[in-house]
Amino acid sequence: MGKKLLVDVDCGVDDAQAIMLALAAPNVDLLGITCVHGNTTVDNVCKNTLRVLQACNRLEIPVFKGAAKPILGGSINAGHFHGEDGLGDAPDPNAPGLDLVQEEGAVSAMIRIVNENPGEVSLVATAPLTNLALAVRMDPSLPRKLRGLYIMGGNTESRGNVTVCGEFNFTADPEAAYIVLNDYQCPTVLACWEFTCYSKLSWEFCDAWLAQDTDKARFMAQIFRYSIEMSKSERFEKEFVAGTGFVSCDSYAMAAAIDDSFITESDHQPVSVELVGTHTRGMMIVDTVGLLNKAHKAVIMKKVDLEKFQRMMMSALQ
Repeated sequence: MGKKLLVDVDCGVDDAQAIMLALAAPNVDLLGITCVHGNTTVDNVCKNTLRVLQACNRLEIPVFKGAAKPILGGSINAGHFHGEDGLGDAPDPNAPGLDLVQEEGAVSAMIRIVNENPGEVSLVATAPLTNLALAVRMDPSLPRKLRGLYIMGGNTESRGNVTVCGEFNFTADPEAAYIVLNDYQCPTVLACWEFTCYSKLSWEFCDAWLAQDTDKARFMAQIFRYSIEMSKSERFEKEFVAGTGFVSCDSYAMAAAIDDSFITESDHQPVSVELVGTHTRGMMIVDTVGLLNKAHKAVIMKKVDLEKFQRMMMSALQ
């Protein structure tokens, strides 16, 4: 029995890696990809998603355009890390056009796809959570029809990567993150910022991964070049916790959705998001003392099977 996935992305390079991981998994049926603002504009996100699908010969998978900005306030972007276009500003003269994006909007598609497959869909969110927040406001019954929710975002040690205490995906739309962590009362798994840094892969692995003699590996090498240089710069070596290496943040959430046994150690705690505070807006709150009076607990990934992860990553580019 295949696993049905719906993926919500702000397609930067690590979202591209996560999508390719899902496409290479033999047991996965990817029902659609919804796009949202984040690493770059939502139009770029749609274009980038189509480029990834084209590189994998999977343009039949429907792509839906979602929210262009957060619920409140202005957008932040990650052009300094993923390139202005989100995919390392690598030229692609044969990129598919936006005419391939579905007419149906992302939020409507998310609600429809989950309702058509009740209890079967795992939703993987590797972006600011605006689309998910809007979807649960439109259809409050949505979370209980999900098989599971897998999120890359938030933080557990108040280490930020865009503000002092804020991780990018949550800080890009704190209200959306708050709504999702509080309204999605379904099995929820979090790949948080510090965890992904502690679980990084070596640059030697990265070299071998990109050296595979395939079109997918050549595509990845082209779009990833910019981010690799950034990752190795002094500025980002301070930001990435626990030494140097290759962090494919979004791929950890995707790997967990594909294969639950990937997670070898986790915490189970109620979580929420700080909405005010000069330095803490967008920071994830882990309620270890029970003061939030929340029954719903998220699974917070702590350790994973890195050998299995490397095998999944290698097959993604084969």
